[in-house]
Order: sequence, then C-alpha cells, then structure tokens
Amino acid sequence: MKDWTKNQLIQEINTDKLTVVYFYTPMCGTCQVAKRMMDVTKELFPHFTFGMLDVNYIQDLAMQWEIESVPCLMIFKNGEIKEKIYAFRSVEYLYGLFKEYDGK
Repeated sequence: MKDWTKNQLIQEINTDKLTVVYFYTPMCGTCQVAKRMMDVTKELFPHFTFGMLDVNYIQDLAMQWEIESVPCLMIFKNGEIKEKIYAFRSVEYLYGLFKEYDGK
C-alpha cells in the first residue's frame, strides 16, 4: 500500500471508484499488524483503490472525520464516507467487509 499525501487523499476519495484508506501512526504496534492484514486483503480486490496516511500529518481531517483512534479504516465513494472501522479483527473479516462493497 502506498503512503499518500493529503492532496492525493482528497483527489482519490472524490472519485466514483471505491477507495479504501488506512489511517495509522508509525509507533503504533497494532497498526503494524493491521497493515499486514491490509496488504494481504488488498491483493484480492485489485479494482479498489487503496492508500494509507499517517494521521499526524492530517490532524484537521482526522478531527473533521472524527477519527478516534488508530488503526482506522475508512471506505469512501464519491467523497462520502461509507464505512469506518477500528477493529480489523482478521484477514477473513476484512475480506468479508470488502466483498460487501464489491460490485456496488
């Protein structure tokens, strides 16, 4: 998954393509585990757009979108938040979550 800038994030989420964004901080151990799960799961959905951002660099958006903790996963379409989750649980859980949006 590629690290995005704030400008890339804004550009990517304002499309009609489903965009999955992983928010993290570098020193968060749980974030490292969640990223590995995301790396596996994203390979199963190559037609989705995936990106990640360090919330330390987008504090204004984190407040606006009410990101309460990291890791946080948000799914966007047409600039609208469709889903926000904090408990990544497992690759199987993420697969099921993305599968719900597949084809929408």
